Amino acid sequence: MPIANLTDHTEQLTALVQAGVQEQIFPGAAWAMGTSDHGVAGAAGRLTPEPGSAAMQVDTLFDIASLTKIISVWSLTGWLLRKNRLRLDSCLADVLPGTQGHALAPVTIFQLLTHTAGLPLRARLRASYGEVYDDIVRGVLREPLEGTPGLAVEYTDRAALILGLVIERLLGLPLDQALAEHVLRPLGMAATGFGPLAAAHGKQVAPTEYCEQAGAHLSGVTHDFSTRLLGGVCGISGLFSNVPDLQRFLQAMLAQELQGEVLDANWVRASLTVQTGSLTPSRGLFWHPAAGTGPEDDVWCHLGFTGTAMWISPRRGRYAVLLTNKLYYTRDFTRINALRSDVMRCAFGL
Repeated sequence: MPIANLTDHTEQLTALVQAGVQEQIFPGAAWAMGTSDHGVAGAAGRLTPEPGSAAMQVDTLFDIASLTKIISVWSLTGWLLRKNRLRLDSCLADVLPGTQGHALAPVTIFQLLTHTAGLPLRARLRASYGEVYDDIVRGVLREPLEGTPGLAVEYTDRAALILGLVIERLLGLPLDQALAEHVLRPLGMAATGFGPLAAAHGKQVAPTEYCEQAGAHLSGVTHDFSTRLLGGVCGISGLFSNVPDLQRFLQAMLAQELQGEVLDANWVRASLTVQTGSLTPSRGLFWHPAAGTGPEDDVWCHLGFTGTAMWISPRRGRYAVLLTNKLYYTRDFTRINALRSDVMRCAFGL
């Protein structure tokens, strides 16, 4: 996309995001779109609806929720595959000893990445296993399946949780350290990391939902309860990031000359290809086609519960990012989903 065309979209995207603030879909947001070597970005609104609240900035830190799955688990799985330390057809019994003799044993890495493993759909960690980390992990790895692997596509946080455990075992490092070493530092994503964030970040962090226990809106602490229960670091959620860092990540996915360092080109290509045959909804590897688009559009995305989204289209050579703190207001997704769709269509000219 020529630079001029990117600039043409800036006013439209700015208007969409400002409308989201005015309509109280979210207190504020930051966004970006671009190509492998050029991008435009902006921000609108404030950290909170209070008039004295700090204005959102392009580099404001957001709880990116399930985008964590892409930045951490998806990236590191690709790294392990490239190093021949893992295969898509590897069974969990061969790479995660705690699954041997249990229902998860024959489940493959491919089935986890395509959400076809037949896993329980809800996390239900505390209700099922208590609050002790080792008990939770043991319970997750021994839990019976709810479906037959390979027969249905059903999104579940457990897929990323289990893949995170596989990564930790194969690399011999906690997930946050493995991510920093193999993805964040090589890509220059210095602002990205797992919470809780130090209080010094203060006005740089967008608050999310009101927490009765804390008596305040969560800020710098992941909203996802399962992640908090696991100490703030897992494959489900927990990362805080900003628009510039996510631009670096998506640019690396698009730029062939950069992919070999962190994101293998074959891995990116396979992940942004439908891998689930005639099953619906269609899935690549953790990525999925953007809602309302067809194969000819080639727009892939991943969404986050806090109101975040990333889109990418290799065929079009473009990416887009939207980070919001819509949970400050509500858990209803009707309006944020409509706005995310509008942003996607604007960014990709659909």
